[in-house]
Formats: sequence, structure tokens, C-alpha cells
Amino acid sequence: MGMSRPSRPVLLTTAATAGALVLTALAPGSATADPTPRPVTREGSPLGADRAAKAPQAAAERALGDTLADAPAPGLAGDRGRGYPRERKLPLPPENPADKSIKLGLTPYHGIAPKLNELQRLGDRVSVEIAGRSAGGHPLYLVTVTAPESARETARQERMRERIENHPASAAKDKAIKSSYKTPVFINNNIHGNEWEGTDAALKLIEKLAKAKDKKSRSLLARNRLYFSVTTNPDGRIAGTRANANGFDLNRDFVTASQPEARAVRAIAVAKQPAVMIDLHGYVNGTLIEPTTPPHGENYEYDLFLKNSYANALGIEAAVNGLGYTQEKDGVKPAVIPFRDQEEGWDDWPPIFTPQYMPFHGAVATHTIEFPMQVNNAAYETQPVAELRRRAGINVDIAGAAMRASIEFADSRRTTLIADQIEIFRRGATGAKQVPVSEETVPGVPGIGPEDVYTTGFPRAYVIPAGSASHGRGQRSATAAARLVDHLIANDVRVERASHGFRLGGKTYAKGSYVVDMHQPKRGLANVMLAEGRDISGKVSTMYDISGWSLGRLWGASVDSVKSAKKGELDRVRAREVRAAAGVGYVAPRGDLRLRLDDPREIAALNSLLTEGVPARRDRDGSAIVPSSARRAATAAAKKYDVAFDATKAEGGAVLHRTRVAAAVTPGELFALREMDFDVVPVSTAVLNAGFDWKKADALFVSAGLDHAELNATAKAGLDRFLTRGGGLVGRGAAGAALNTDTKLLAAKAVEGNGDANGVVRVANAGGTVTGGAPDHSFVYSPMWFTGLGSGVRVEQRYGAGNPLVSGHWRAMEDGAGGPADAAGRASVVSGSARGADVVLFGTEPLFRDHPKGVFPQVGRALLSVAR
Repeated sequence: MGMSRPSRPVLLTTAATAGALVLTALAPGSATADPTPRPVTREGSPLGADRAAKAPQAAAERALGDTLADAPAPGLAGDRGRGYPRERKLPLPPENPADKSIKLGLTPYHGIAPKLNELQRLGDRVSVEIAGRSAGGHPLYLVTVTAPESARETARQERMRERIENHPASAAKDKAIKSSYKTPVFINNNIHGNEWEGTDAALKLIEKLAKAKDKKSRSLLARNRLYFSVTTNPDGRIAGTRANANGFDLNRDFVTASQPEARAVRAIAVAKQPAVMIDLHGYVNGTLIEPTTPPHGENYEYDLFLKNSYANALGIEAAVNGLGYTQEKDGVKPAVIPFRDQEEGWDDWPPIFTPQYMPFHGAVATHTIEFPMQVNNAAYETQPVAELRRRAGINVDIAGAAMRASIEFADSRRTTLIADQIEIFRRGATGAKQVPVSEETVPGVPGIGPEDVYTTGFPRAYVIPAGSASHGRGQRSATAAARLVDHLIANDVRVERASHGFRLGGKTYAKGSYVVDMHQPKRGLANVMLAEGRDISGKVSTMYDISGWSLGRLWGASVDSVKSAKKGELDRVRAREVRAAAGVGYVAPRGDLRLRLDDPREIAALNSLLTEGVPARRDRDGSAIVPSSARRAATAAAKKYDVAFDATKAEGGAVLHRTRVAAAVTPGELFALREMDFDVVPVSTAVLNAGFDWKKADALFVSAGLDHAELNATAKAGLDRFLTRGGGLVGRGAAGAALNTDTKLLAAKAVEGNGDANGVVRVANAGGTVTGGAPDHSFVYSPMWFTGLGSGVRVEQRYGAGNPLVSGHWRAMEDGAGGPADAAGRASVVSGSARGADVVLFGTEPLFRDHPKGVFPQVGRALLSVAR
């Protein structure tokens, strides 16, 4: 997975205990909860009273990432006031003989619930909660193993947990926390559905702990709470796929939490606040045990993280190697710790992975663990069943060894781990500087070099402004701002709302603006989401996954970073902490209505109106004009989607129609299109070759899975008739550009940049129907641009001048081409008409994994504009 790193000596002793903790006073009001969120609506809105009553519900829905398919987690919310155990008789799913686990001799999903029911009956140590439901509707089981607790003792544990996060100075001195707080350990299994074995190892370990009579086990469970997500991806476990039923890789979803499974794990992180966490994966031989190679996430308190994670990694390594499996006899290589054994290629830079997300909630030792023996993909299909079961058995043993070693580590170092967790929150609450790692600051961890030092300068605050965005001030999209605020709150980031106008960092802000005071326990997570990020192209030659992300730049809301503030300036801001963003749903009381299509919710609202037959028209800036006669329908849409319909005197131009989209796209893009309420029919080369009724489509969106050269003659003729008779094409990336060329549409040469490049980029928008009002940032993965533009081809957007990369990793290729300098100023989005078809081509990645949510509307507008 990476280049060989100079060997580091093995650590044989544990690191020193954290030092004394000091806390300065928080700014007045910074931790004040507002028990009754006060949604503000504009005067004249018919939604005012209703929005006030339903704001918490609306906020929760917005925080779900714009999908309401998953149910709430009754166990995490509904068991408050109860002690442990919390026995819950689980309903039994029907048997499914097609479950892919069965071939490996592992527990099928339908076998988990009866097993958990049995384990709960064994004694008084095992409890089961329903943490949520998967995209496919399967319950997600969270098992807690601990010594029995009365309701009073459980409440006391919760008070200590809350004190650790919210009052770290006093928590550091609290003798009761040191003596009796149970260390939370979280073990996450099977987040990749076809990496099965962690589930079975967890079930075995839970059973062993439930039955254990020895003094050591009783003592361990009296001092710790062990949490097991038995399978975080039941959809994939059953189907034998890495992704869930929506086609998402869940271990890439923790910045955006677009999927219900990621939101369930997020809820566990917030509610349980684990100090130690391991994530079981496959398949890398020898067994891979994080910590990682550089670059390291710059928002972590990495000194605390590294000392604990490295020490635990050594214990896991010893346990795994101690099982006695060998390369000669069993095909198992010795374990690998990337921090020690590799130079680059397995980094912890993006917080999209579970173990890279957990540190922001106080985990001071987290690990991806990759067991060694491959049983998925080609191996699953080609290896004999006996061989697959032999391999799976080895993996179960290795996963079990990793779990036991991590639990023993947590038990033996509980005082240090909790002190370090408190220190994370103390640094955040006081605005303390990070501590760069070195052999002096992280004693006992050898081989630390300058390549391991990553820190950042936290701003004093972020402001998400309210008010009109005219003249470059105020808020670009109130709907996007509300979504972002709810997302921050769902991630346990504290957000305040100003009850009066104020001045901060040299700028004046309107009443209703949101303030994120960065003197708070989870400042690292707030910064992860709101900061621009960093260009790390010069730091390493390769990255494991994405390198740039920024909800502050890509989710469509205006966000200001206040680098510094005058003494007492934040104290003078009259604001209260909120539990939900204020609703923005609004309909002007008189006249025709304008719906700005600057947010995916606005696209969805328009599509719902078009489905009802509302006669909307497109204005020159791309917004939609809705007649006053449709005010009742607009009111319902404003309420449902939390969008605003302002008064307008514009008449609009072309009539807008409900757009049916034939889509050859990635699963993430399909998800985004449906989120915007387009009527989508998935297509592919195979679907078209089998015969496709083009009467079902008004537009074709192509980014993957459709190769013109592989179409048969009938399919090519059908596609050509669709395009030349007014069907529109929206293309993204190499596949979309190739189809445009093969069908002889726009005269535009697509130039591919470095295929490994990705990140947040600056762009310049031309305005109009596609990019009117669009953000000045976008996202790229394998960036592309267009040259050789023929007559009639319009440039809708260009990459920024100079170096367009704001954050991420984008280098030139070995021949010197394909870098950001080549893309600078080039066309990133183009449009035009040819052979009767309207076409829009994207060289950016506007629908990537829910990251560039504020860019989604560019695709929505494009589809509306090309539809016949």
C-alpha cells in the first residue's frame, strides 16, 4: 500500500502519563444551552408559527443528510434513565440462504439476532441496543458488555462523561473520575460488507465475556464499558459487497454522514465518547495495524493520539503474531505498523474513515486493522469452500486477538487514557495550541521526524452570516446555512445564534448570524468541517484517498473565518447556543414568486412543483419563476424542503418541465440525483444494448458505465435518434466527454489532468442558467478541462488563475503535464447545442460523495436546461 519507510526501532515500554491540566474561563454564554430554539421567519411568512413549533424536527431531518429513510436509534435515545443490563428481545429476520457469509462458514445476518438474544440470557453483562437502520432497512446492533449498573450508577457514569467533555478542568482533578469512571472502548465491525470476519470474532468475544467467571474478567468489566457494533453494514454482509444498499463506501462517509449507517456510528461516538476504538477490515497481508504514515490529520491533538495508538499497536502486533500463524505454514506474514514500517501511502489525513473521525470525539487510540487472508472478490469466486473457510477462520482469530489486546490495553492504561481524553477537550475549550510531535513531546515513540509534524492555526471563530448576500456580504443561501448548522450540531459542535447585530474581526454581521466559538471541546471537528484545508501536494507523492474537503466552501453556505478577535469582542456578542438552525421556509404574501436554484433542496422543491403540474418558467439567471396562482403549492414546498420563495416581477422565459433522467452514473451520483427529486432511470451499455425505450427520458446524464464503442448498432441508432430529436446530454468526466466526442456533438477537446489529483478548487463562474449564483469553489477528482472550443460553445465556468487548488493533492504527472498550472484559467464546465441536442460537460466532480453539496445545483440546472 506504500513505499518502504526506513525501519524504526520497536517501542517496548508505554508512554508517560499526561501532565497536569489547566483551564481558563470560557467566554460567558459560550456553553449556555438554549432549551427552546427560536426559529425566525421573515415578516409576512404564512409559515411562522408552524416553523416555530416544528423547528427541532426540521433540524433533525436536515441533519440526516437530506434522506429520511433511516429510523431513529431507539436504543441510544430510549434507554435513558435505565441501568445495565438492558435486555431487548430482538425480532428475528427471515432466513436468507443467499447470504454471502454462509459460504465462508461465518454467521449470516439472520443468525445474529438469535445469537444476541441467547447472549443476553446468559447473565447480566450483555445488553443490546438498536443503533439505527441500514440503507436497506436492516437493524444495526450495538452490544454493550459491562458489569451490571443500577440506574443511579449509570446516571453517575453519564454525568462523569459529560464532565470530561464540557468541564475538563474540574474533570482532571475529579478523584471519582480517576477511580470509578468506566473506560469506553468501541469495536466497529464489518463496515465494509465483504470484509466479514470481525463480526464473528466479536460474537465469540462477547460470549466469552458473558460466561467468564474468573476474577480478571469480573474486574475488567467493572472498570470498562465495551461497545461492539456487530455489523455496521448488514446490506453488504448479506450481498457480499463493500458498499451498502445505496452503493456507498461507508468508511468514506464520516465528514458528510450521508448514509444512515454513518449517522448511527456518529451517534455512538457522541453518546459513548470512546477512549479506544478499533475498526476491523481486510485484507492486507501481513496484518496491518495503524497508526499510519504521513501526512497526519492537522486538526488532531496528534501527540496524545500517537503515544497511545502506537503503544496499543505494539500490543496488537504481539497478540496477532503470538497466535503462531506463519507465512510458510499458513500463508500469514508478520504484522505491519505503517508508522514504523512504511514511508507513505497509508495516511490518516482525511477524517472520512471511522478511526480518523473518532479522535475528534475524544478517542486517543484508534486503529484500522486489516486482517490478512483474502476471501472476497475474485478469491470468493475461485477458491474452494474449504480454503475460504480456512482463511476466514484465521482472520476471525486475528480479529479476536486484536480485540482482546485493545481491551487489555484500555484496562491497563485507563487512568492515562482518560487523562489524555480530558486534555483533548481542555485544549479545545481554552484555545490552547497544539503540541507538535517529537521524540521529546511523545516520549517512547521512536523515529518521529519532521515528516510527522502536522499542526494548524485554529481561527478564533467562524461566522455563518445571516441576511442578504448582495454586494458580497451576508448569506449566499439560507437553506444551505441551515443545513450546515444542523450538521455541525449533529456532530456535537457548539453553535450560537446572535439575537442582535454585532461586529467581529473587523466585519459587521446581522442579527440571526451563527457563531462557532472555537474555544470549545470539539474545535478540531469544527475546523475539519469549516476550514478551507491545505494544499499538501508538496508533502508526499501519493495519498490513500481524498486529500481536500471543506463543507465551509463546498456546501453552499457563506462562511467567514475570524482569524483573531479583539479582547472581549466575542464576549460582547449577544448569542445563545442552539439545538437546531432556524427554519428558512418562506413564501412572499403577494405577487409571483422566485425560487433561486442555488441549493439541492431548491432543485427538489422545483421538481416537486413540476410533478404537480405547476407552470414554472426559467429566468435568465437560472432561477425559477412560479406564478402567484401556485402560492398554495409553493407554501407546501417551502415547508417540506425549508426553502424560500421571494416576490418577483420577472416573467421568466422558457417553460420548465419535469425532467426524466436516463443516468449512467456512479452510485453516489445516482443518490444525489434522487435527492434532488429527479425521476431517474439507471442505464448502462448493457441496458442500451438490451433495448431501451427513450420515451422514458428527457435527458441523459453520463459519467460512468456507458461506452459508445461497445453499443450495438440498434443501441447506437436509438441513442442518436434521442439526441438529434431534442434529447439533452449532461456529461461528467472522461466517460461523459468521450460520449460527446463519439456522438459528434460539441466541438470541445477534453484534457485529462493527473488521475490521482483531488481537492477543493477555485473557479470563476460565467453566470446564466447553469452557474448563475454558483459558489466560487468546486471539487475535482481526476480533474479535466476543455480546449479547442468551437463556435457556439459557451464557457460556463473556468478554473481559477494561478494555482486553482485550495486544498488537496494535485501534482503534475511524470511528464510534467496534468498539473494545476495546466488547468489554470481553462474551461471546467462548457455548454452548447449541436445536431439538435443541448449539451453541458463537466470537468469537475460536482456530485462527489455528498462533499460538494453546494455544487449539486449546477448539475440540476444543467439537466433542467438540456431537457427536451
